[in-house]
Amino acid sequence: MSTTDSRTVAVDLLETVRTKHRAVWESGDYPAVADQVIPSLGAVLVEACDVGPGDRVLDVAAGSGNASIPAALAGADVVASDLSPELLAAGRRRAADQGATLRWEPADAHALPFDDGAFDVTLSCVGVMFAPFHQLAASELARVTRPGGTIGNVAWTPTGFIGEMFATLRPYAPPPPPGALPPPLWGTEEHVRVLLGDRVTDVRAEVRGLVVDRFADGAAFRDFFKATYGPTIATYRHLGDDDARAAELDDALAALGDRHLRDDGTMVWDYLLVRATRA
Repeated sequence: MSTTDSRTVAVDLLETVRTKHRAVWESGDYPAVADQVIPSLGAVLVEACDVGPGDRVLDVAAGSGNASIPAALAGADVVASDLSPELLAAGRRRAADQGATLRWEPADAHALPFDDGAFDVTLSCVGVMFAPFHQLAASELARVTRPGGTIGNVAWTPTGFIGEMFATLRPYAPPPPPGALPPPLWGTEEHVRVLLGDRVTDVRAEVRGLVVDRFADGAAFRDFFKATYGPTIATYRHLGDDDARAAELDDALAALGDRHLRDDGTMVWDYLLVRATRA
């Protein structure tokens, strides 16, 4: 599948995408998802990138700080960037509660407001994957990382639970912007290698599973994500007053959750962990 080069993304389209995506991610309660469903995922990425004292770290599409806060607690000099000031505000509160000190700066992953080579480690935890113009976002990850520095990313795989969830939402969801690529492609090693290209060396990629023990059944998963998760909320809003289609989607999401629920009451959500060295 082809990628979208930065030269093909019009300025007005980028501005429209920023406005819509900010509204999507502020529509629910993403900090609840980060805290209650995937609380350990950011720390996994921080450990994989060997973040330590004195490292200059940028977390791209940081949300409420799932990776930023563990990086700061590891002693790094951290900047958490996100399109949503509302999520950054939630992150500031979470950081204060945990005794972490870091900076929070609004930024679009497609156009990061930082100098070339400004960071030793640039990472993103199920964040940059939602920037729809993949090549542009990947180029920015590489640009702001110093030569010899580390780029780390966690993304849901297309064939894992969240990938299946997005496939379930797709027939009901609003159309993506022209040139956009599906978020779970970032969970495919070949795609990430193409995006980063010769900007990196020593690419290491591994599919892992996150154990999720938050949901008693598929209906509980569906109802939680309908209330908290921006892309799910946006999909239902797109359906408007079409109660029949909404009921179809209700059934499909509940069935998805039930299929993945194991006998011990847990699910396993697959993700791709990538670490690469900036060339």
